Amino acid sequence: MDVCEGPCYGPGEVEVPLFSLMQILRGKRALITGAGSGIGRAIALRLAGEGTDICLVGLDQAGLDETAREAAALGVRTLPLCCDVSKPAEISAAVEKLFAAWGGVEMLVNNAGVSHYGPTESMTPDHWERLLAINLYAPVHFIRLLLPELLRHPDSHLVNLVSMYGFFAVRKTAAYHTSKFALLGLTESLRAEYGPIGVGVTAVCPGFVTTDFIRRGTSSMPVGEPPLPPRWLCTTPECVAEKTVRAIYSNRRLVLLTPLAFGMYYFKRLAPGLLDWMQLIDRPRRTRKRLQRLAAESSGGKHAPPPPGPTAAG
Repeated sequence: MDVCEGPCYGPGEVEVPLFSLMQILRGKRALITGAGSGIGRAIALRLAGEGTDICLVGLDQAGLDETAREAAALGVRTLPLCCDVSKPAEISAAVEKLFAAWGGVEMLVNNAGVSHYGPTESMTPDHWERLLAINLYAPVHFIRLLLPELLRHPDSHLVNLVSMYGFFAVRKTAAYHTSKFALLGLTESLRAEYGPIGVGVTAVCPGFVTTDFIRRGTSSMPVGEPPLPPRWLCTTPECVAEKTVRAIYSNRRLVLLTPLAFGMYYFKRLAPGLLDWMQLIDRPRRTRKRLQRLAAESSGGKHAPPPPGPTAAG
């Protein structure tokens, strides 16, 4: 699953010949968050392959340095900046270092993100605050600080890595959905406001990707780990990067990846009521598990026997 099988563009899209537009990205400067691994690293290296100088922002210094070494081998300038994007002060300091070193950028890619899985009622304030700080407030801070610079360049571009979970929701990921629905709305608003004056704005919405994103997330589940998607449902970071660069070239509004993301995007619009029905399919099982958990908590953590069938099914 480390190699993307088939084309990286979706139904109805035309493959853009990159060679004919090479000068658009060559010599430009881009800031990419979460560039130490996964999708962020893949996008950084793909942009470097197009001749773009890259400023790498993230918390993993070793990962940033490795990305910088690989990008530098492609003949571009690199600027790795260790930064905890959950802290506005560190974001401001990183942007100041960027301006001191390069004077500015023409592209911003907000990719850094975290996940959380578990019952919403079990989430702590720290769970909520950390996730929203990284997934939503950090992009807002970077946009606020760099938007005046992007407006100085008529061919600048802003990319926000959203998710297929930015347009449909499932259970036990409420905070993640909150951040991604908001980020998609922010992206669409910025495109409506600044697109007419030449600033490209793109929302990239992958489905599942073969990274450690879910494993690195937090959880409020009493036992066990967040379920991992089957690998056949996933795409690769390199495929996401390829589609992202093509979207910058052609100034696409929305990029969907994986058949699951495409399917859910159109399913939500054509038959939204069916989503509620799908969520109710295993209601008896989930009701029984919830009652068991509540009974265990009330008895001091000991597992209680299952409730009677009619009560569980009700």
